[in-house]
Amino acid sequence: MQRDCAGCAVKCNRYHYKNCSMKGKFSASFLIMTVFFTVCLISSNLFATKIFSPCAGINLPGAVLIFPISYILNDCIAEVWGYRKARLVIWLAFAMNFFVVLAGRVMVWLPAADFWGGSEHFNYMFDLAPRMAVASLLAFLAGSTLNALVLSRMKVASEGRRFGVRAIVSSVAGECLDSLIFLPIAFWGTPAGTLGMMMLVQVSFKLCYEIAVLPLTGLVVRKVKKLEGTDTFDNGISYNPFRLSDI
Repeated sequence: MQRDCAGCAVKCNRYHYKNCSMKGKFSASFLIMTVFFTVCLISSNLFATKIFSPCAGINLPGAVLIFPISYILNDCIAEVWGYRKARLVIWLAFAMNFFVVLAGRVMVWLPAADFWGGSEHFNYMFDLAPRMAVASLLAFLAGSTLNALVLSRMKVASEGRRFGVRAIVSSVAGECLDSLIFLPIAFWGTPAGTLGMMMLVQVSFKLCYEIAVLPLTGLVVRKVKKLEGTDTFDNGISYNPFRLSDI
């Protein structure tokens, strides 16, 4: 039986959900994934300062090893609990990431003790240029929201089948939008050809990453659905990304 919110033994519509007794309630599984999602986002910004070279001629930020996990978790949350819960998690992670960026700037501005020799390295980690911070925050918000929206709409259209295909397609859409926003803002003035190659390399790497772990993602989704006793279909909901009161 299709369920639109955890605990309901009916296929919900927007009118039922408005008065549903389960509205706004969160399980331990949901909270764990939310925390993990937020940590992945924040740590990605820190690990982005590490540049590694997996092979000759290709350089990637360390964030590419962690950031794709946020999209995998986004897929899991949207698949199990639906777009509304995914939207809430995205905005929560956005707010926490903004707080860390702001707090980092404050820490950099504080005068360092005379005996402390780590000021230069600390500042390098946390003195994120305002343009880079804005690019990162906007790109994440737009890309993650599109990822959840595409997965949700495809799930309704396919009646819940082909999760693997939906997860990959939604991730490609989200990652491309993420890169289209982040790279031009963060690297303004860089030739278009160079930006295009950077986007192609990053999106390709992240996509291969997600394909490689897709069996594990599918297993987690099935286990959580069974544990939660819910499989959300977003029928008749609002996809307005700013409608946070509708959870």
